[in-house]
Amino acid sequence: MKITIFTPTYNRAYILGNLYRSLQRQTCREFEWLIIDDGSADNTEALVADWIREENDFPIRYFKVPNGGKHRAWNKALDLAEGELFFTVDSDDYLTEDAVQKILHWANSLPKNGQFCGVAGNLGTSVTESPNSRLPQPYFEGTALDRYSRVNGERAMVFFTDTHRKYRYPEFEGENFMTEAVTWNRMAHDGYQMRFYNDIIWIFEYLPDGLTRSGSSIFLKNPRGHGIFLREKAEFLNYPLIEKMKMWYNFYCDHTFCDAQYRLTKTQCAQYIGAPPAFIYLSALVHRMPKFIRTFLKKQK
Repeated sequence: MKITIFTPTYNRAYILGNLYRSLQRQTCREFEWLIIDDGSADNTEALVADWIREENDFPIRYFKVPNGGKHRAWNKALDLAEGELFFTVDSDDYLTEDAVQKILHWANSLPKNGQFCGVAGNLGTSVTESPNSRLPQPYFEGTALDRYSRVNGERAMVFFTDTHRKYRYPEFEGENFMTEAVTWNRMAHDGYQMRFYNDIIWIFEYLPDGLTRSGSSIFLKNPRGHGIFLREKAEFLNYPLIEKMKMWYNFYCDHTFCDAQYRLTKTQCAQYIGAPPAFIYLSALVHRMPKFIRTFLKKQK
């Protein structure tokens, strides 16, 4: 099998069919579709069972697991994947008809020197329109860390499965989200290269129940995953001290002045973001200073 197209899904039976039909339209059939159902309560299981009975000319494998978050589904999928390439496609999006064909062409054109972990296509709102700026032709060669400077916007990331298996997502008890960038950044930090192409192979739409529109709230509910992403990003991109201090302070404010059920202690803030505890305690004083000054001035009147 050349490609494992992996889809983590949770209560997306109402829209998963768009992706299924786009897979049926692929000009190249050298792929499997691996679905990890993250504890859906809708009719996803019955729907996929119907599709499997349709006897498509590509295999569909479906596994239902207790709800644990997308990153746990990723780890399980990496154990189960049979393709040489591993391509995660979200359940609310779909592929262009030539997506698989292009991915295989790009992967086959890479140097066989072990320095590349994969390739990336472009995302679009249609087959011709993308919010991302165009890259130098015919492709841009760099690492996943270049997404923060030279490659803007989200991209359709495809990795060699054996390489990706070396980079699993950390799992923290009580947390059910971690951004996929954690493993991508680690691959880049270890020197793995990628080629980024302008071709649109993935069509997306941000839905009201999607992770992107959850905004910062999803990070507040998963502070250890949030912290590991931020501190490693700062380390890998060689943030100067002043930038690290801004990051530490913002993390403290975000996770201290949120809903009580998600609030962290100062010790937890320091531990999760990797800041000196003294800095977090100083941040608390700085944050309270305006209120102290207002109270003091009021008493002087």
